[in-house]
Amino acid sequence: MNTNVRVLIIVAVLLTPGFHEVQGARGETENRGFFRSLEYEVNAGTNIGGASPLPLPAEIRKINSYSPELNLQIGATVRKWLDADAKWGAGIGVRFETKGMKTQATVKNYGMEIIDNGKTLKGRWTGKVQTKYHSQQLVVPLTAFYRLGSRVVLNAGPYLSYAFSNDFNGYVFDGYLREGDPTGDKISFSGDSKASYDFGSELRKFQWGMQGGVSVRVYKQLMVNANLEWGCNDIFNSSFKTISFDLYPIYLNLGFGYVF
Repeated sequence: MNTNVRVLIIVAVLLTPGFHEVQGARGETENRGFFRSLEYEVNAGTNIGGASPLPLPAEIRKINSYSPELNLQIGATVRKWLDADAKWGAGIGVRFETKGMKTQATVKNYGMEIIDNGKTLKGRWTGKVQTKYHSQQLVVPLTAFYRLGSRVVLNAGPYLSYAFSNDFNGYVFDGYLREGDPTGDKISFSGDSKASYDFGSELRKFQWGMQGGVSVRVYKQLMVNANLEWGCNDIFNSSFKTISFDLYPIYLNLGFGYVF
């Protein structure tokens, strides 16, 4: 068979309506097969935790009180199961969440920059510190999944976050400030006397970390979720040196999900 005849046969096949019907049906089947293994979940919950140094530095002598605050979260996840048994999967999500805490601690030689009667004083604080941390974030997790039985799914992976609202403020009281360094001039605050501070503008906008957890199907399409989020970079910008140690956001997220 010469080349011209072969070309004519190929053209004839391509122009045959039945050929295109078969190809179209095959494409539709492949598309249906791809989307059939997708799973969607909307979820909501609350974050319990805080921004913590690791390990606890010598400057912090005692944690006097701690409140996790009400840190709500709402989001959605798309999962793609990668094998016929739907054991292994991968997914991407998006969620809006709040991370925050209130603490009071007793510290010694703690880096501090306070405002007292309109004057900024910087140095080392010894005494009590009241702190409020609050951050509203858009988070994108990239997750691997493993189905452990018919009701339990494990997950792990990194996340990226962008903070569109940041606060880190409080006040100091019942102690004294050494201006500049631990041997500087002593400025005392006693009784009802206190001085405020605000480091909110020094918080990072972008953060990243790791998360892992478990989801349990409790009723048909209803899931109970528990995930630990562990930030891998300091909540403050690298140029911020007033606080001499890093603070990492560590939160346990507890909530519910609806799968469809």
